[in-house]
Amino acid sequence: MSFKRIWGVFLRYYYYFSKLDNLAEVFYWPTIDIFLWGMTSVWIQRSESGIPDIAIIILTALVFWQILWRSNYEITVNILQEFWTRNFVNLFSTPLKLSEWMCSVMLVGFSKIWITLGFSALLIWLLFALNIFEIGWAILPYIAMMSLSGWVVGFLSGGVMVYFGQRMQMLAWMAPFLFAPFSAVFYPVSALPPWGQAIGWCLPTTYVFEGMRSILSGGPFSMHYFLMSFLLNMLFLGGVLFFFTRMFQKSRQKGLSRLE
Repeated sequence: MSFKRIWGVFLRYYYYFSKLDNLAEVFYWPTIDIFLWGMTSVWIQRSESGIPDIAIIILTALVFWQILWRSNYEITVNILQEFWTRNFVNLFSTPLKLSEWMCSVMLVGFSKIWITLGFSALLIWLLFALNIFEIGWAILPYIAMMSLSGWVVGFLSGGVMVYFGQRMQMLAWMAPFLFAPFSAVFYPVSALPPWGQAIGWCLPTTYVFEGMRSILSGGPFSMHYFLMSFLLNMLFLGGVLFFFTRMFQKSRQKGLSRLE
């Protein structure tokens, strides 16, 4: 066994690891996990036993988050797959329009959402004997809002990736969780510090999770929460679609082949 060879391979992976995109993940994921579950634990500890049906609230929130994740995933990872298979240039050398590609990935993501929803609901029922459909008909508009939010995150990340290429691929997995701590996924907005609450109320996802918890706690469907989520989603989606289109056009001018 040669120490020089061991050291040589170590240096190879060390220098690869020390790149900014790889190094960021070392600090990013612990920060997100500590923030998310730390705030959840603080909320539960403060509330003690005063939270009715806490299990179904957290599990339903988890399913809703999976809907956002799936919507984002189908956009960003499909872009990466075209990079990895060196097919990005071929794809857009055809008569295919960018708007047509965008519609297709949104349609794929929306169709897979129902598979994710059905499987998650079945798994929760089998493992915990809980029914996430206790939320009733309100699950439909909330699914629509989470899908829109996922597209917002997906096209935002995708715009960066189609301009900078594979070195920004970590955004496919990291970007959604950037908004998770402020979206009040597993805890109410009131559990956040004042500066976090200010950010949270600017996100469309926050209103969905707050509305979901309100219904599962015995309250009515909040039209205010729904309309705020819808308006913010439309505002952000319009902005990120413009951003994605501009980044693609600028990238095409520089040459799409450089992305592969």
